[in-house]
Amino acid sequence: MVTRVYTASSSCSTTIKKQQQELMQYLESHNIDCEIVDITMSEEQKQWMYKNIPKDKWPKQGRPLPPQIFNDETYCGDYNAFFEAKESNTVSSFLRIKAK
Repeated sequence: MVTRVYTASSSCSTTIKKQQQELMQYLESHNIDCEIVDITMSEEQKQWMYKNIPKDKWPKQGRPLPPQIFNDETYCGDYNAFFEAKESNTVSSFLRIKAK
């Protein structure tokens, strides 16, 4: 099982950049292996991400923004869901991985 984080390397949004950075720092500091998928470099990967985010998890307007987190092909959530899992100390179950 692979934790995949869908990011955007060329985002103009400082919020997205900070969220991606915080997520990656957390995963690295907790030795959680992940694969980074840059949706700005692959239209195919971006479309895959959109297609595999459940419609009930989409924002009321627009499209889901990075970072988006998957375990293999199973959707885990976005940054806000990750943040809630981090605050409640449930990141392992959120990511669907065994706790280290």
